[in-house]
Amino acid sequence: MEDHETYSPKEKYRRMFDDAIGQRMGSMALWRVLDESGFFTSPASTKYHLSVPGGLLKHSINVAEAAMELCETPRFKTCDKRAVFVAALLHDVCKAGKYIEKPGGGYRYEDTRMLGHGEESVILIQRWLHLTDKEVLAIRWHMGAYTGQQDWETLSKVYDSCPEALCVHMADMIATHIVEGEKGA
Repeated sequence: MEDHETYSPKEKYRRMFDDAIGQRMGSMALWRVLDESGFFTSPASTKYHLSVPGGLLKHSINVAEAAMELCETPRFKTCDKRAVFVAALLHDVCKAGKYIEKPGGGYRYEDTRMLGHGEESVILIQRWLHLTDKEVLAIRWHMGAYTGQQDWETLSKVYDSCPEALCVHMADMIATHIVEGEKGA
């Protein structure tokens, strides 16, 4: 994966996207869907991390970069780096266009599909692009224990059998609580 430091966030993401899945059937259609759905202009959250226009794009880049760094550590060295990279870039696709700006500032989240966060991202992506089993698991379970206690037993099995899923979850936490916290966003 090449260095993307000198580009605008959208161009940086585009280059990362092309590195990860540019040759897959459906990647161009998925890119158009991301653009039309507001993925590049949506905030990442209502009031927490990167609650600014374009925050979702920046968050996705931060998660991908953190994930690639984690893949160099002893715990995650055996991960399928391509699967981790794809999942990190696409893990929050379901958030695009769901943040509605409030009149007094800030955002509210409007979930009309009610499919579940990770599940919805997988479903939306697979309308346009085939995901590998590891990519599906990593995207589906990137929220970790935040999905609720009812999922903990399955989550534990997923993380034991698919280190890529744990890697993406950890990268998401690093991006949200450390990288984006340091940037003051």
